[in-house]
Amino acid sequence: NDVSMVVAIGDLCSQTATQEEYAAVKSYFQKLSHPLYPITGNHDYIYADALDENGKLQHASIEIQEEKLEFFRKLFKLPKLYYSLKVEPYKLIFLSANNPKYLAGISSEQLIWLENELKADASMPTIIFFHAPLQDTLETYKHWVNTPSFIAQPVDKIKTIIAHNPQIFMWISGHTHTSPKEESFASAINVYENQVTNIHNTDMNKETIWTNSLFLYHDKIIIKTYNHNEQKWLDSLERIIYPPKLR
Repeated sequence: NDVSMVVAIGDLCSQTATQEEYAAVKSYFQKLSHPLYPITGNHDYIYADALDENGKLQHASIEIQEEKLEFFRKLFKLPKLYYSLKVEPYKLIFLSANNPKYLAGISSEQLIWLENELKADASMPTIIFFHAPLQDTLETYKHWVNTPSFIAQPVDKIKTIIAHNPQIFMWISGHTHTSPKEESFASAINVYENQVTNIHNTDMNKETIWTNSLFLYHDKIIIKTYNHNEQKWLDSLERIIYPPKLR
């Protein structure tokens, strides 16, 4: 009850983003009394409503994908699918999956916006929220982890942007459904290019529900993981991340 804001890290729809799924999403989040900051994942727009003849997910047309992205934006009354927020001394940047060339991709237009946002506040330690994690920030505990469809894309462009912006020091993701049961949920491998700590979040469809909370202090951020079934913090997973010292 004491949180200041809630971030929904994508895949608010669990399958193909039908109108019925979005009705359930709307009903669920209407119960939330805290400010909500949602971003899209692949399941929120990329698939056709109907499965193929083999019962598999199939990509929708570009027109349908754009309609679903616009529906998401209007549902949450967002000016754009990507946006930023200043919580002194930090800048929070929220990116949405909107490039269907990849399963979790960022469009060229959005990347240009991101570079401008970073340039405008180069002295502010920055946290980025996006559906997919950065490359190689998990152990390959399943065969699809760290594959192109399960990391933030385009990889090379993201790597360049991060290298040119030392204020970026945290990246918050979902997509891989990595739970606290995995050894690399919170480990040294989470640090990307010796600069950015990737905080992984699991889904809410498991038998046990976990969430991460970020406590933003002026000189540090404490990440705590909560087990909602047992109603307790997992002390062994608590982490402290220090922001970069910028001129």
